[in-house]
Amino acid sequence: MGTVTEAAGENRDCTIMHVDMDAFYVSVELLRRPDLRGTPVIVGGLGGRSVVLSASYEARRFGVRSAMPMATARRMCPQAQILEPHQEVYRQVSARLMGIFESITPLVEPLSVDEAFLDVAGSMRRLGPPRQIGELIRSRVSRELGITASVGIASSKFVAKIASTRSKPDGLLVVPKEETIAFLHALDVSALWGVGAKTRETLARVGINTVSDVAHTPPTVLQRLLGATGRHVYDLSWGRDSRPVTPVRVEKSIGAEETFARDVDEDEVLETELLRLAHRTAARMRAAGLQCRSVSLKLRYADFSTLTRSRTLSEPVDSAQLLYEAVRGLLGGLGVRPMSVRLIGLRAENLEPAGAAQQLTLDGRDDNWRSAEDALDKINQRFGQAGIMPARLIGREKSRKPEGTG
Repeated sequence: MGTVTEAAGENRDCTIMHVDMDAFYVSVELLRRPDLRGTPVIVGGLGGRSVVLSASYEARRFGVRSAMPMATARRMCPQAQILEPHQEVYRQVSARLMGIFESITPLVEPLSVDEAFLDVAGSMRRLGPPRQIGELIRSRVSRELGITASVGIASSKFVAKIASTRSKPDGLLVVPKEETIAFLHALDVSALWGVGAKTRETLARVGINTVSDVAHTPPTVLQRLLGATGRHVYDLSWGRDSRPVTPVRVEKSIGAEETFARDVDEDEVLETELLRLAHRTAARMRAAGLQCRSVSLKLRYADFSTLTRSRTLSEPVDSAQLLYEAVRGLLGGLGVRPMSVRLIGLRAENLEPAGAAQQLTLDGRDDNWRSAEDALDKINQRFGQAGIMPARLIGREKSRKPEGTG
C-alpha cells in the first residue's frame, strides 16, 4: 500500500504517533529467506498444538490469522511455507527498533516487541513537522532493519492507533485534528477500543453500527447497555482521549525472596513458598506491563552458601502458575539437597513489554490461568494483598520471616 499523507499543511498539533511493524515475525524471517518474498509464509511451531505467530499478507488473503491453530492455517493455505520462530533474533531486532524510536524522541511507550507510541512534540524543531518525522522513521526502519513499518499520526493515542492500522501495510496516515470527528464517524463501531464481538452484537441489536451511531446515542443509554464501558465508548466516539505517551523503563528482572523463621528441609514447604513468590512476582510484572522469557531459582543453605539455577521458557509469560511450574521443575532437578534451606527466591528475567504474540495451548489452560490471575489482581487492589489467594497459601502467613523483595 502506498503512503497516505495529509493533503496540505504541516499539522503540528498532531504530535502522537503509533508505529507498528508489518507482519513483524514474518518480515524478520524473510531477511534470512528472501526467496520467499511475495509468497504465503506462516511463522509458528510445527507441533500438533502450535498456533500461528505471524502470517505474511499473502497468507492472510486465505484467512490465516495470528493465534489461529496451525492445523487450521495449513488447511486454509496448504501452499504456505511454514517457518519456525527464532525468538532471540526477534528480541535483537526489537531492541534496534526501539533504539531508532528513542533517537527521535525520549517519549517512547512500547506496546510490544514491534510497536510503540511516540510523542514528537519536542522533536519538531530539530526534525520537522510530524509527517516528515513519520517518513524519517519509516525510512530508517527500512534502511537499517530491512523491514517495513506503518505509521499513524494524530492528536491522540486512540486515533493514531486506528490510523496506523488503516495505513497497513507499509503506509503512513495523518489524521488532522480538525478532521478527527469526521474520520472516526465513518468507521464501524468495532474500531472503538472496548468494543469486541459481544459488545458489537449488543449495540447492533439496538441499531448502533457505526462510530457515528455511538456518538449520537445519549451516554445514559450506552451506560445502560454496556455498564461503565458505555461512557468510555461515548468519549472515544468524539475523539476524547487525553492519555499522554508514557515512557516505560524496562526492568532487567523482577523477583522476590523469603527467609524462613527456621531452616527448612520439607519439599512441600519449599514448593508452597515458591508458589507465593510466583504470585508476588507475576503480579508485579503485570502491574508493570511486562512478561519474562526466563526464570531463576535461588537457594541459600543453612551454612549461608548460595545456589542459583535458571531456565529459559518456551514463550514469554506473566502468569504465576506458569512461573511456579518452571521454578518447581528447577527445584526438583536439584535432587537431594546437602542441608536445610534458610532462604528461597524466585526471579523473572529477560523482561519485555507484554503484548507480544504467545503460543497458547489449544485447551485454553494458560489463558484460563492468566484470566484468573487478572481477577485476583483486581480484587487485591481493592481489598489488599491478603484479600484473596490460592487455597494452598491460606493460613501460612505467620510462618514466614520476610527478608525482602528484589
